Amino acid sequence: MIQPITAYLTQLRQLLATGLEAPAAAATEHTHRPALAVLLQNYPGIKAINEPTRIACGAPDFAVLKGGFIVGHIEAKDVGADLNAVERSPQLKRYLDALPNLILTDYLEFRWYVDGAHRETARLATFDRNNKLRSTDDDVQAVDALLTHFLAHTPL
Repeated sequence: MIQPITAYLTQLRQLLATGLEAPAAAATEHTHRPALAVLLQNYPGIKAINEPTRIACGAPDFAVLKGGFIVGHIEAKDVGADLNAVERSPQLKRYLDALPNLILTDYLEFRWYVDGAHRETARLATFDRNNKLRSTDDDVQAVDALLTHFLAHTPL
């Protein structure tokens, strides 16, 4: 699945470039959701539902389905968001308590949680001194492995 991840990164670069011009805030958290949905749906049998129906613990940004069943949820924050702070938020605490298979992402870093416990983290790219996204083959492979594990996880 390396090619879809590379295509996803290219799309992120293009979308983020729109935010570097006036107005400065052209690209937002919601801007990148379609790219993430396309990336996920490149995995066999996967359907990613953006803004699914609200559930008891809140409204995670994505429900991820395989074979018609929810295999996990994804909470996406804006690129560059402080995911450490998000981890401490009441919102994420509710999600970690209620959702057995969850990813928290800022579209570049992916944190996977199983039954409320952090399982794995992978970073697709970082910004260099010129504010350009840089990624390595190892970064792409790490994100692919994390997503593969997330999508294959079967909650108890």
